[in-house]
Amino acid sequence: MKEDYYELLGVSRQATQDELKKAYRKMAVKYHPDKNPGNKEAEENFKKVSEAYEVLKDEQKRAAYDRYGHAAFSGGGGGGPSAGGPFHDPFDIFSEVFGGGGGGGSIFEEFFGGGGGRRGGSGAARGSDLRYDLEISLEEAATGIEKEISFRKPTTCSKCSGSGAEPGSGISTCPTCGGHGQVTASKGFFSIRQTCPTCNGSGQKVDKACGHCGGEGRVNETTNIKVKVPPGVDSGSKLRSAGNGEAGSHGGPSGDLYIVIHVADHEIFDRQEENLYCEIPIKFTLATLGGTIEVPTLTGKASLKIPEGTQSGTTFRLKGKGMPSLRGGYYGDQMVRVKIEVPKSLTSEQREKLEEFALACGDADEPVAKSFFDKAKKLFGD
Repeated sequence: MKEDYYELLGVSRQATQDELKKAYRKMAVKYHPDKNPGNKEAEENFKKVSEAYEVLKDEQKRAAYDRYGHAAFSGGGGGGPSAGGPFHDPFDIFSEVFGGGGGGGSIFEEFFGGGGGRRGGSGAARGSDLRYDLEISLEEAATGIEKEISFRKPTTCSKCSGSGAEPGSGISTCPTCGGHGQVTASKGFFSIRQTCPTCNGSGQKVDKACGHCGGEGRVNETTNIKVKVPPGVDSGSKLRSAGNGEAGSHGGPSGDLYIVIHVADHEIFDRQEENLYCEIPIKFTLATLGGTIEVPTLTGKASLKIPEGTQSGTTFRLKGKGMPSLRGGYYGDQMVRVKIEVPKSLTSEQREKLEEFALACGDADEPVAKSFFDKAKKLFGD
């Protein structure tokens, strides 16, 4: 019995999309294989929460799941998250990334979708698409970065070039299916087409299987590619690396690799699309008298003028100091909210001078602003 998607993410069935996203990010960080090397249980949990989020973030899939549960994605050609096939998300793919071969080791998983590639008369089938989760910092998301990632995947056998036959041996048409890869079974009034049991759908029969790949035409190898992450990406952004998925069988084309971006939380900044938000503490004397302070930005420091009489909670805008637009052309803004710090302890001299200031302002007799009392009188009718 598969676990409930909502329970996996630790949210209620009425959870909003923002709540789902926050819950998924928390779980993804907790179970990410890169942070739990060699931990198969963590790797499995990571796959489960990723599968749950992929369904629940899609309104149509979520509605189907709420109504039918896991049964909504079972059965032939369902295209659901447990069907185990290629990744299809044309609306979220905004860029292609390219890379070469190499070595290394990391974690990836086959993405969710419906069914594998089709086989032709030659037995060739497109390889499955793969998914790789990549975590980057907010600074890296702002400037863009090239990352090298490593993972294991089925690649074309170098000995037989994907044919599955030992070099020098023959390849003939499968006698059972006649090269179609499928056979028809009749059951009463119905005829059912199913994969040929002799050639496993390839439509071919080899005289001698390749000793390197065992006739599969593919072997698992470690692949290393470089990924160009463009400026402006956010968590959930997807990059497509064409042809870097699983190798196709019997000479079929390779699938694609989809890199799902996760931007780590920042110590200072919160992000909302292209805008950044932060809170800066200032002295109450600065807020009263006014002045200029330096505030942090993603690219260094910037000067911010504080007018005299600034109130706690006032928000200032630093134009163009936010995140770049993914489509290019402009930057968001940085919103700086000031919080006035009140001293917790005073020297005798400081206290004396502050008491003098309070008397001069009349604060000692009426510590709460008169405008507040006027509003309170209206409220209570006094």
